[in-house]
Amino acid sequence: MLVIALVDRVGSGLWASVSVLYFTYVSGLSLGQVGTLAATAGAIGIAGAPLGGRVADRFPLTRVLITVQLLRALSSLALLTTNDYTLLVAFAAVGGLGDRASSVLTRLYATRAAGPERVRYQAVQRTVANAGWALGGLTAAAALALGSTAAYQWLLAGDALSFLVSALLTLRCAEPPSASRTVATSKDPAPRTKAPSPWRDRTYLAYVATETVLFLDDSVFKVGLPLWIAHATHAPHGLAPLLLVLNNVMVVALQVPLARFGTTTAAARALLLPLAAAFALAGVAMTLSATGGTLTATLLLTAAATAFTLAEILHATVSWELSVALAPDTAQGTYLGVHGLAQSAQRSVGPLAVTAAIATGPVGWSVFGAGIALTCAFQHRLVRDRLTRTALSVPPVTVSEH
Repeated sequence: MLVIALVDRVGSGLWASVSVLYFTYVSGLSLGQVGTLAATAGAIGIAGAPLGGRVADRFPLTRVLITVQLLRALSSLALLTTNDYTLLVAFAAVGGLGDRASSVLTRLYATRAAGPERVRYQAVQRTVANAGWALGGLTAAAALALGSTAAYQWLLAGDALSFLVSALLTLRCAEPPSASRTVATSKDPAPRTKAPSPWRDRTYLAYVATETVLFLDDSVFKVGLPLWIAHATHAPHGLAPLLLVLNNVMVVALQVPLARFGTTTAAARALLLPLAAAFALAGVAMTLSATGGTLTATLLLTAAATAFTLAEILHATVSWELSVALAPDTAQGTYLGVHGLAQSAQRSVGPLAVTAAIATGPVGWSVFGAGIALTCAFQHRLVRDRLTRTALSVPPVTVSEH
């Protein structure tokens, strides 16, 4: 599955960095049309996470994942066949559904296959995925030097090919054990209770809501830092892409080493406190970056980017463990699918949140960081009683029983 993650993200890196340019220069869409297409695809794609998780609780996970990869490949290839706006929106929306479903399914596979080692496995997988994304982006940058329509088309074809290869590789993967499917296919004539639903689980829904806030670091790097550098500081504009590189390098270098601090549920919950501190410090550094000259602003922005990246790494570790620990084994896929809504929702509200911080002025960033820090504290309290009840209601398990 690690090789599959690498291949998948290389393809995504090829396409993500040029998609807007493809729709502009190859499909001939206006700026407004491109924005509407992206927004529509993103909105429809939100349904992919809960839908994928629910289906994976009822059917073999590897088969579902192969189907989703083929769907993504067909969506990418379909974009090559037309410049009609309505069809482009429809095909992009299908791709968005597949992307969000694939993300949850891949995570669910790691959870089921790795068992108690799931946090470390996820850390390694995320490191590999980031490396693949960077490789795809560099390849796309080199191809764009040609500046031709064919170059854009080949990049999109490469994206489709990566999904096809991922589907073929998934055929070789063993089906991981699943408590939900074991219950569903049991021949025991005794009556079975209905599988729990995350939509009726107020604690889990509240947890997902807090997760949406904790994922805001993504919008900071994609929207907040570039705009802040350009409009409110004396730092050179070229610093923005360098900070993105710093973010990627830190994730690749530190995700696995830092994951060892969250390999148990209690340890993961405890990480919410240093996570809160990282977000608060990042917000203060962003505020101070508007008050100094070029060198001071550059140093403070680098410090802010470092703190936000540490927060991203810590939150990934916490999120992997708590999202599974809070979910019942018999509905793991459904619960993780709902958890996947947090990232999807952040993609919609995140840009609004960071632009609001920018519009407020320097102090807005301190409020932004403090707000996320308070959310960390709230989540720390929110999950405590649920995890305590879970620990008291089930007997200790060995690694082989997990």
